[in-house]
Amino acid sequence: MTLAAVLALGTACATQDGGRTDGPSHPGSSSSAAPPSGGRSPAPSPGADRALLTAAEKGDAAAVRAALDAGARTEARDGQRRTPLLLAALGDHVEAARALVTAGADANARDARQDSAWLVTGVTGSVRMARVLLPAEPDHSVTNRFGGTSLIPASERGHVAYVREVLERTDVPVDHVNGLGWTALLEAVILGDGGRDHQRVVALLLDHGADPSLGDKDGVTPLEHAERRGFDRIAALLRAAPDR
Repeated sequence: MTLAAVLALGTACATQDGGRTDGPSHPGSSSSAAPPSGGRSPAPSPGADRALLTAAEKGDAAAVRAALDAGARTEARDGQRRTPLLLAALGDHVEAARALVTAGADANARDARQDSAWLVTGVTGSVRMARVLLPAEPDHSVTNRFGGTSLIPASERGHVAYVREVLERTDVPVDHVNGLGWTALLEAVILGDGGRDHQRVVALLLDHGADPSLGDKDGVTPLEHAERRGFDRIAALLRAAPDR
């Protein structure tokens, strides 16, 4: 091989390497893999990440896929360190989230507030979003900035269907204690309104092994809190719960 041929080969390799991006991204193809439809390999464009973040926030699934095809990274971040998947979860944009999960997005990626796509489902109470995220294998024991799992804010807000889904389909620790010293059961009683939804949440938690004897930092139990707040039906559920 002549020197010119060697130099030409080295230049070609350097050019090829220069088209790669670091960090997690939409899965690309190896040199031996077949190119995408149309015979063209995706090449990142300067605005691809921004386009992906915008599309995810708006819930435009078609635009999400287009940005990914243009080379956008699944783990791109906005000014608040939010990923496209987190933005989709915040807006409960299920189809946009599905496209991102299919592309390999990380359901555990945290933003500046320590939220993740999985954690915010506990706030929104979206069962559909939770089901989309489950194939991404989120960490069900991960905690937010208050030290709580997704089950705790869901119990506080009375998200009955979500609480049932998480208790039945994940290994979330039912008696996890957050930074305030509260379990999901305590939070449902202390911050709930005592109405039908919170009654059902309390019943679900008890049915799945929540310990009614676990008190707060001052030792006050869920039953004592329920009695103080006049939540007679919840108090009755707690009295009827078997000892753990």
